[in-house]
Amino acid sequence: MPIHARKLFYWKLNRRDIQLGERTVLMGVLNLTPDSFSDGGRYSEPDRAFARALELEEQGADILDIGAESTKPGAAPVSAAEETRRLIPVLKRLRDRLSIPVSVDTYKAEIAERALDLGVEIINDPSGLTFEPQLARMVSNYNAGLVLNHMRGRPEIWAKLGPMPDPMAAIVRDLEAAISRTRHVGIDHSRLVIDPGIGFGKRKEQDSLILGRLGQLAVLDHPILVGPSRKSFLAHASAEETRCATASAVAAAILGGAHVVRVHDVREMRAAADVADEILRALAP
Repeated sequence: MPIHARKLFYWKLNRRDIQLGERTVLMGVLNLTPDSFSDGGRYSEPDRAFARALELEEQGADILDIGAESTKPGAAPVSAAEETRRLIPVLKRLRDRLSIPVSVDTYKAEIAERALDLGVEIINDPSGLTFEPQLARMVSNYNAGLVLNHMRGRPEIWAKLGPMPDPMAAIVRDLEAAISRTRHVGIDHSRLVIDPGIGFGKRKEQDSLILGRLGQLAVLDHPILVGPSRKSFLAHASAEETRCATASAVAAAILGGAHVVRVHDVREMRAAADVADEILRALAP
C-alpha cells in the first residue's frame, strides 16, 4: 500500500477551527440506537449516554459523533420524531459540558436544525446529501462543519446490490457531486470533510480496496475521514481480535492519507494512530 503524506487543512466549524494533518484526529462514536451493529442499546438511556460521552473525551476523543439512527445493513429508517426522542435529551445534557466539538450523525434537515440549535458544530451526513439535499442549506445557515459520507443505495437494500465495477472511481464521482451541491448553497470548502463510506453499500473486498487506494481521494482536495471501526470486513471471533483488526485498519487509513478516523475504542485506537503518525513524520521530507 502506498503511503501518502497528508496535506494540512483547517476545518472551520461555527465556534472553532480544527487543524487536520499534523496529528490524526479521533472522532469517538456514541450510538443512541437500540439496534446498532456493535453496541446497540448500551447507551440508549440519556444518563448512560452522558456518562459515555464524558468517558470518550477523557479517553482522548477529539470530536464526539452521536448517532440516533442505525445505518447497519438491513436497517429500516426511523421517523424524525423517534430520532428526536433519542437524541435531544442527550444533547441537552451535554451542552457546554464538553471541551471537544459534538457531531451528529443524521441525514435529516429537521434533526440537524434541532441539533445545531443545541450547540452541535458538525453534521455527519451518512447519505452524502442524497437523501435530503436541503440539509446543506441548514448547515450553511449555522456555519457548521459537514462530513459528506459516500453511501451506495439505502441500508435496507444493501444485501441485494451487485458488486461495484470500479469502487474508487464511483466514490470520487459521487463525492464530487455532493461537494458541488454544497457550493450551490454557499458552504465554504473549508467546512467540508469527505468520507469514502466503508461498509455503506460496499462488499467486504471493496472495503479493503478502498483502504488500499485511499490516496486517490486526494484529487478532491478535502480532508479525509475514514470509519473502519468494527465493520463487518474486520469481524473476528472475539471482541479483542476485532479491536486488533480495527487498529490495523485505522493505521492503514492514516498511512493512506486519512486526517480523521471514526472509532468506538478511543484509547486503543489513539495508540494505533500515534504509531501511524510517527511513521508519517519519519517519512516527511
